[in-house]
This record gives sequence, structure tokens and C-alpha cells, in this order.
Amino acid sequence: MTDSSFRPERTYRPSRWRHLENAVMSALTRAGLVPHSNLLTTRGRRTGKIRRNPVLIVDLHGKRWLVAPYGSVGWVHNARAAGEVELSRRRDTHRYSIREVSAEEAGPVLQRYVELASATRRYFEASRNDPVERFVAEADHHPVFELLPPT
Repeated sequence: MTDSSFRPERTYRPSRWRHLENAVMSALTRAGLVPHSNLLTTRGRRTGKIRRNPVLIVDLHGKRWLVAPYGSVGWVHNARAAGEVELSRRRDTHRYSIREVSAEEAGPVLQRYVELASATRRYFEASRNDPVERFVAEADHHPVFELLPPT
């Protein structure tokens, strides 16, 4: 259910620079030097290879949320297929079951995410000062998962 009129400022395309940036961010995240960040580990749904990406976790209303600011990229497909993810920060590693949420539930989470994550704001049409309804309107383009205890 995507809206063809949605046009983020930039479309995410992995480049050499992005791979280098992810490697640096992964190292900083692993060391616990980036606030709210964790290293996300998923297993490739087709290859079975381990994939790691730095991600920002949103704590809101007593729950933890995983946001895909670039849309349905590889880790999103892998997480959906597995139904679970692993998050690491410093020496702590935790496995979570995930639940993808509706646009209405995702809206406030996306709003908080945009407040926290200045580097990815350009991938959102709504700005951090916009009402939550703007975030609900574009939630189909930014999957949001609630992190739950493993089942």
C-alpha cells in the first residue's frame, strides 16, 4: 500500500562511501560511543549470511522500537522473514522477536526518531516540528518494529 506521490529528498543507495560510513558507525556503535545506537544482526533470508547494520533504537512509552529510515532495505526483509533480530551494544547482546506495527502506531515513533536521528532526516518528508499526522501519512515508507522478548 504505497503512495506513488511520496518523494523523499533522497533515495537510499548503498555506495562505497555508505559502506565505509556504516563500517565506522558499526565500530563506534560496538564500542557504545553513539547514543541510542545498537548493532543490528540479521541472517540473510536467501544466503544465510550474517548481516550487521548500525541502527538507532527509539525508547518511547515504555517500549523499544526499531525504525527503518531508508525504507524496506535488506535488513528489513531479513528481519521480516526471520521474525527476530539481534541487537548488540558494547559487550551486551540481546535477541528480540519483532512485530511490525501499523501506520497509526508507527507515527509517534517516527516523530521521535526524526528528533533523535539528524543524519537520516533527509529521508523523511515530515520534519521534526510537524504534527504526528504527517508521520502517520508516510509511515508506509519507513517500517517500524516493536522489539519484544524472544518467543
